[in-house]
Amino acid sequence: MLVARDAAAFLHQRGSTPVARAVVAAEGPWLTDGDGHRVLDGHGNGCHHIGYRHPRLVDALTRQLATLPFAPRRFTNAPAVALAERLAGLWPYGPARVLFAPSGSDAIEIALKLAYVATGRQGSIAFAGAWHGAGLGALSVGGRFAEAAPMPRLSGCRHVPAYWPADGLSDADAAARVSYQALVAAFASAPPPAALLAEPVHSAPGLPPPWFWPAVARLARDHGSLLIFDEIPTGLGKTGRWFASQHFDVTPDITVLGKALGGAVMPLAAVIAREDLDRAGHLAIGHVTHEKNPMLATAGLATLDVLADGDLVARAAELGARLAAGLDRLAAAGGALRGARVAGLLAALWLRADQDPLAVERRCYALGLNLTADRAGRLSLSLPLIVTASDIDRVVAVLAQALPAVEPVALPVMEPVALPVMEPVALPVMEPVARPGD
Repeated sequence: MLVARDAAAFLHQRGSTPVARAVVAAEGPWLTDGDGHRVLDGHGNGCHHIGYRHPRLVDALTRQLATLPFAPRRFTNAPAVALAERLAGLWPYGPARVLFAPSGSDAIEIALKLAYVATGRQGSIAFAGAWHGAGLGALSVGGRFAEAAPMPRLSGCRHVPAYWPADGLSDADAAARVSYQALVAAFASAPPPAALLAEPVHSAPGLPPPWFWPAVARLARDHGSLLIFDEIPTGLGKTGRWFASQHFDVTPDITVLGKALGGAVMPLAAVIAREDLDRAGHLAIGHVTHEKNPMLATAGLATLDVLADGDLVARAAELGARLAAGLDRLAAAGGALRGARVAGLLAALWLRADQDPLAVERRCYALGLNLTADRAGRLSLSLPLIVTASDIDRVVAVLAQALPAVEPVALPVMEPVALPVMEPVALPVMEPVARPGD
């Protein structure tokens, strides 16, 4: 009934309305749907790095709710300042300034505005097939042409072939060389753009060869253009480094974060920019209602604490290697899986042309694994950083059973996990909140 009510209440749009299922509980890496079916969530919209309902996050938000739940945008507050300082300190590319927004698409718009103002130029370059947000500006700059076609577009948005191979498994170096030569031509054509906008690791994932980003950064710098890295799906440890750009010898001018920054509870994104790009003070480039919302900032601080204290970024690299080894074994078995590309806890699995990826997706779900599929023959995984080695083994085992023409692999025994009873939370006594540095 909830699914039917959803379809009747919301404007329909591809991918989110109508839907096939409802979710009634979420905890750790697990979802429970309306039929009581429990699945390991290998999707999570890229938001669930620390899992669902992490107790440290819930506790921090409960305390913040009892002290300062909102701040009008002409005021500052301790959590917002602390998170901006924390992100600037975490960014490994020198002194930085920060702006917050309630969505990744909003943050991309801010980054583009800043690039236009800082360079005194307009126009951009991006990769065909890349997604950078649903706002009209982000949609214009991004490379999803089918999404952008019915809409008005910004002028001066150019696109070059992607640096990742279209089928995911072909020669990555060859694809990167074609892309680089197209970039050389695009930068040489007048006028030079304000910025190149890209994911340093394509979220599919698509991994460029080591030479690619240093060469592209030099090209952008030689033409006076800024390099904006969209790390909304890949940042905060997903690929085994705090920033995916750290896998390469490259320094971006601006980094955009989102999704996981709010701990799968709050909608939060951030723009981190070189300090010397602070040149738009006369404009309201990111003046949104929740720009310095203390609840959003508290979620960001708690998320960073959980990631750092649990050493989850390093564990993502270790568990990613375990996942890659397991998928390689499945591919070597000569069944439905042609091969896989893995970057930390992001993975793309490419099936044989005669396989139906949507049918495999449905079988995985029935076996207790939520992932996504597309008609191009690809399955996509984005696992939370709190998964364990046994969770990784379970993912591989489920795939082995769901993929046809592969010998079944026995699933690990799953101990039932009782969802905790939700009890009323006593609000703490109101006490003065110490500001950072007091």
